Amino acid sequence: MKRAVWALALLVCACATQVELKPPSAVDFDVVGRIAARYGSEGFTGNVSWRHARGGDEMLISTPLGQGVARIVREGDAVQLTTAEGKEYRAADAESLTERVLGFRLPLEGLADWIQGRASPEMPVKVEKSPDGRLRSLEQRGWKVEYQEYDGQRPSRMRLTYQGIELRLAITQWK
Repeated sequence: MKRAVWALALLVCACATQVELKPPSAVDFDVVGRIAARYGSEGFTGNVSWRHARGGDEMLISTPLGQGVARIVREGDAVQLTTAEGKEYRAADAESLTERVLGFRLPLEGLADWIQGRASPEMPVKVEKSPDGRLRSLEQRGWKVEYQEYDGQRPSRMRLTYQGIELRLAITQWK
């Protein structure tokens, strides 16, 4: 795992570009924000740009200065991760792929619902709501998601934890 986190640091010298997956009308959401990941004593902070549609996702993770680190593309049941140096990795799910390549798990499947302030349908869930009816936290698929701040109706800051992994997301723009 340490090797993967250090590899992230070494990849910052290259840039990655974003490619559109679906026509804009088919996109469910497009978000821009910041991400921080911690696994044990290792960590990473950077930017995230994510376009989600029912049939696929495209996520670009970059350094705080905007240099590409990884591009994750999910089309149906296949996930591909491309590093800044152009190496491609494939798997059936994003969590195992990101753990293998980046050193931390990224729950892309559940995150598409969680980032919108709701639990994934048809999956067991434990929910805690605030007095105003908003989600305060949820536990699903082994992940605990804490909603730390909302911007209007949508979550703007979240903390996700899973077996020694901590991810923090701060959404700065919804498109």
